[in-house]
Amino acid sequence: MKEEIKAHNNVLELIGNTPLIKLNKITQNMKGNYFAKVEAFNPGHSTKDRIALYIIEEAERKGILKPGDTIIETTSGNTGFSIAMVSIIKGYECILAVSSKSSADKIDMLKTMGAKVYVCPAHVSADDPRSYYEVAKKLHSEIKGSVYINQYFNELNIDAHYQTTGPEIWEQTAGKITHLVACSGTGGTISGTARFLKEKNPNIRIIGIDAYGSVLQKYHQTKEFDANEIYPYRIEGLGKNLIPTATDFNIIDKFEKVTDESSAHTARELAKTEGLFVGYTSGAAMQGIKQLEEEGEFDENSNIVVIFPDHGSRYMSKIYNDEWMQQQGFFDSETAEIHQIEYVK
Repeated sequence: MKEEIKAHNNVLELIGNTPLIKLNKITQNMKGNYFAKVEAFNPGHSTKDRIALYIIEEAERKGILKPGDTIIETTSGNTGFSIAMVSIIKGYECILAVSSKSSADKIDMLKTMGAKVYVCPAHVSADDPRSYYEVAKKLHSEIKGSVYINQYFNELNIDAHYQTTGPEIWEQTAGKITHLVACSGTGGTISGTARFLKEKNPNIRIIGIDAYGSVLQKYHQTKEFDANEIYPYRIEGLGKNLIPTATDFNIIDKFEKVTDESSAHTARELAKTEGLFVGYTSGAAMQGIKQLEEEGEFDENSNIVVIFPDHGSRYMSKIYNDEWMQQQGFFDSETAEIHQIEYVK
């Protein structure tokens, strides 16, 4: 009897079922047990593969997307890459409006994946015609046969994680998870995952990580949008200058804010302690955990799951670039890291 060739039909079949990895060294002196849901193991190297595939297939099922149509989206880079990847396999055109805050690496990746990219200024209000939200809307109104994913205000963003990420974490922890820590940008990842987990055990603590310069924490506390909270910050894919409806604020127990600088250093620390080469938001999530542990959030019996959203390769021109770190003032002086490369003459 001949054996069948064991192969996947395409990369989309590899989306989801990412591993849960125990964190050991970086958490050495901390109370609790720490596990990372490492989303870089998706074929598009980020958690956004999940929503790209789910939303596009739902649009196909409902007859909204038809062969030859164009998919339009606003993105800080990761969702765009995932949509471009799905579009290639399914045969759609892809147009992306990207924030200028996105790393050059991410923008180059989007072009490589065949997407047409519009780079829009990052530090303008959400309703400014130059913002990536408004540019995407304008393109959608002008291009016949286009579909605007609109992840910030799309309930399917939440549903994708309710259907996949939540059940995976519950199964991988055998239901023993006590805390979920995740960055909040569009809010789809934390909201969908939390919704599933809270249904299983309402006592699980859900903690969102926010950035200084973002409105999310204040809105969670007061239910009021405070424009005075907004100022430029460097972390991509975390925090917002608007209130996304894809964030279920009622299911999140607490927000913790982190700085650009500490998040960058913690991402680099993860590489050196755990061998995990992860992105800027992963550093932010881990930094949030450090702060929460110091505040007494966890005890010896806590089982904390943190979502690491993407891969470090997307930040080579940023947090993993010593020159960029120095330009931001993130190195107080020339550190040993800068001298690790020696050129033999």
